[in-house]
Amino acid sequence: MLDGLYSAVLLFGAPGTGKGTQGNVLGGLPGFFHLSSGDIFRSLDPNSAEGQEVRQYSVKGELVPDELTIRIWEKWLEGRIADGNYHSDQSLLLLDGIPRNVAQCEILESHIKVLSVLHLASSDDQSMIDRLKFRAILEGRPDDVREDVIRRRFEVYREESAPVLNYYSNEVVANIDPLGTPAEVLSRILDAVIPVQSSFLDKSSK
Repeated sequence: MLDGLYSAVLLFGAPGTGKGTQGNVLGGLPGFFHLSSGDIFRSLDPNSAEGQEVRQYSVKGELVPDELTIRIWEKWLEGRIADGNYHSDQSLLLLDGIPRNVAQCEILESHIKVLSVLHLASSDDQSMIDRLKFRAILEGRPDDVREDVIRRRFEVYREESAPVLNYYSNEVVANIDPLGTPAEVLSRILDAVIPVQSSFLDKSSK
């Protein structure tokens, strides 16, 4: 933790750009801790109050309200610190799916210091839609099979999430082509994030 804040790298992009895939790979490397809001939401007990509340938004392709999102995120992160899985002085917090809008960026200012934004930038919606449908079949995600819900998620991304890029300085935003094999995309991400991680680890060791 630097300056009392968790040092973070954001994985950012439209639905289907591969944030989860790349986050899982990076999270398996020493010095990174992957935190996916989508994975956290899916891990909630569907019969719990929080699980039911999240579900009513996700099935429509809408964003979960900010207060609920941040509350669940904080609780989950605190749990990972308590069980010893995340050490803020040893690993960059790799955030996937949060912040989703400018209001969340503002709230998170008191929790994280964003060192880099890895923007998986694609202008080909149909390729991303096809990815989501294929993933839905493989992983049993019924909400992602419906094209109307998927297209609504893209609309929400453009209206609410895309402005997040303007919240952060251009100096920390790295635009990365998400098309190609996962290994090709990973190579582009590593080119952008290795210097950030090296600087973080150097400062943490002092």
